[in-house]
Amino acid sequence: MDAVTLTRPNLALLVALMMGAALPLPAQDRPEPRPQQLQGGSESSPEMAEAEEEAEPESPPAPLTFGLAGPYLAARMAAVENNFTAAARYFVQAVAHDPQDRYLQDSALVALISAGEVNRAVQLANQIAAQGEPTELSQLVLRSELVHEGNWEGLIASIDETGTGEGAETQLLEGMMRAWALMGAGRAQEALDEFERLVKLPGVAPVVQYHLALARAMVGDYEGAEALLSNSAIGSHLLGFTARAEILAQLERRDEAIAMIDSVQGVEAEPQLLALRAKLESDEPIPFDVVKTPADGIAQVFLTLASALANSPDPEPLALIHARLAVWLSPDTAEIRLMMAQLLQDRQQFDLAEPEFDALRRMGQMRPIAELSRIDALSRADRADEAEKAALSLTAAYPDLPQAWIAQGDLLRQQEKFAQAVPAYDKALTLLKDAPPEASWFPLYARGIALERSGQFDRAEEDLLAAIELRPDQASLLNYLGYSWIDRSENLDQALEMIKKAAELSPGDGYILDSLAWAYYRLGRYEEAVAPMEQAIGTMSQDPLVNDHLGDIYWKVGRHREAEIQWKRALSLEPTDSGDVDPDRIRAKLDRGLDAILAEETAKGQPHGTAHASTPASQAEASND
Repeated sequence: MDAVTLTRPNLALLVALMMGAALPLPAQDRPEPRPQQLQGGSESSPEMAEAEEEAEPESPPAPLTFGLAGPYLAARMAAVENNFTAAARYFVQAVAHDPQDRYLQDSALVALISAGEVNRAVQLANQIAAQGEPTELSQLVLRSELVHEGNWEGLIASIDETGTGEGAETQLLEGMMRAWALMGAGRAQEALDEFERLVKLPGVAPVVQYHLALARAMVGDYEGAEALLSNSAIGSHLLGFTARAEILAQLERRDEAIAMIDSVQGVEAEPQLLALRAKLESDEPIPFDVVKTPADGIAQVFLTLASALANSPDPEPLALIHARLAVWLSPDTAEIRLMMAQLLQDRQQFDLAEPEFDALRRMGQMRPIAELSRIDALSRADRADEAEKAALSLTAAYPDLPQAWIAQGDLLRQQEKFAQAVPAYDKALTLLKDAPPEASWFPLYARGIALERSGQFDRAEEDLLAAIELRPDQASLLNYLGYSWIDRSENLDQALEMIKKAAELSPGDGYILDSLAWAYYRLGRYEEAVAPMEQAIGTMSQDPLVNDHLGDIYWKVGRHREAEIQWKRALSLEPTDSGDVDPDRIRAKLDRGLDAILAEETAKGQPHGTAHASTPASQAEASND
């Protein structure tokens, strides 16, 4: 069987459809200080247009009262920053001041659900319904509550009362919910007929057919379910592969299920499939439990929508709403938890994401790809201790996964624990010895940095040259070795050519421009150093080391007053990841001039200059592409 890759459903059209139905988050682009309507566009609905025709001319809007303005503005700011917990608190306060405002109500619902406070969102949705004018979002929340309670007849009645609407997107969402509700109500044939009707909607057949397959399997029609899932366009994602494997097991076709799992690329990183494969091989009984209840089916509908909205070219904030509702309805579905964690992580809400990752670990579903993403996010958020613990846990759980060791090495290197990082890269490269050579370029580069920074340049040079052979057009890699040679006064001509090539490949990179200027400086070509260093300062004006370098170059071309200004500026700036300047040396230059300092250093046999801006451990991070 050919290798296959697990993907999310191809829902390009569904994305377009759903975007048309999307309700806005607290509006960030609205000109008015407190919108009175939920619609996100400038055009009114037919109902609104008719009402406007009959209404008296509007009086100027009343100004915000002090009691409302404070929580409203605080809520808006929190929403902009994706601080969902704070946004929920303030929007609820705003609703208390103006309990009839539909925009405030929906904004509060969005914030509450995003923060994981679904039960409170249900309470607010019921309050909105009691006012007699439910919003689309409040109606979705109340229907989700009916699913949560298993009130299938109530859900069917709710959908039938308003109809499924004329829009394809509305028909899809409500039709899928209605079909699963019919399953819950024991009306299986009606449910299957509803799915078959939805299949005919334009552009969404694979999505509906996947759910139809699940429904058929739930009623014991495994042959019909397998016939649908055998189509590669249907269910080509983790839950789909799991469902098909379980269905094949019911049909006593375990060998086919094992072969299908073995065909998945990267299956070693999918604990759910590995556990299922082990059961298939040992002839253990395997139930069909991808969906245990209709609520699980509806949760997967929300997961499908969340995936489509999150993966659209312009990611839709409502992805988070659908994912939260999916978790609420089916908390034991690992794929839903993973989607939730990743969406929160993407929004820098690590405290909210951590419970989702914890849930995955408790379920035995630690996903290497998700953990690697989590480790990277924690590191970027300056939560190094948590990131390091996560990396250690990942290498313990997956000792044969090279990416786990690379992540551990990167974290140690970022903390300037260079000597400790080397063994992690050693392990990763050992595990990659049978992989395609291209896979080794980054750990070679990263180990080269760690070796160079820990004083083992001969080994570092070997690694960096090997990485360049694999990636001859990697700008930061060329820059790193080129400057290292310049700094050691070795291979000067080759080093300068390397850095020039790096600058051509990445012309706007301030670190590389600094390297090029500093290379000219070290070669005594001071006039040529001025232009690239001035370009570098344009992109890195807050970097003390780059300011220090520019001061040295200005001094060498006779611009002594400007040199002193740059040195003083370097002293005034906070140290950065690009390396600390030596403030005592800068003060000495200001006191006695650069020439005197260089003469003193030469007499003492000391190297000239300071650490270089292009060689910190952090510079390798952006290069792992």
